Amino acid sequence: MSSETASTPSSSLDALSSGGDSLIGMAMIGKTAAALALVIAIILLCTALLKRLGNAKRAGGHLQLIGSTAVGNRERVVIVQVEDTWLVLGVGSGRITKLHERPAPAAPVEDEPPVAPSSFAKRFSQALAHNVTKKHRVKTPPSTSETDRTP
Repeated sequence: MSSETASTPSSSLDALSSGGDSLIGMAMIGKTAAALALVIAIILLCTALLKRLGNAKRAGGHLQLIGSTAVGNRERVVIVQVEDTWLVLGVGSGRITKLHERPAPAAPVEDEPPVAPSSFAKRFSQALAHNVTKKHRVKTPPSTSETDRTP
């Protein structure tokens, strides 16, 4: 019996040590996960800062898109203003080709002045009003010939 009692404390120590190892392993996994989360948070923070700083640089730059139109599925003609020069560029399938260069006009180019709203809305509302009044006039009591019929 003494051998059994002697082996029992050692087996309980083994159980404790194996439980401790699993706790230590879980702690290591937790630390690793926390470190990974920290690295991802730093990457996201740096990305947000770079986007903010990158937009600030572009806003004050000397490059401005004046106009663009598609000439094919993947091809476009683009007019870009660089300081006081307009560049007409052909853009497509991974290539950019300078088509023409000219000095920028003195006054900024504005689109056509906004056209006053057409009178369509006015005509449409008049037509609706006319139809509504027409319906009210058409509604008359049924004629006596229909009510006089007996089944």
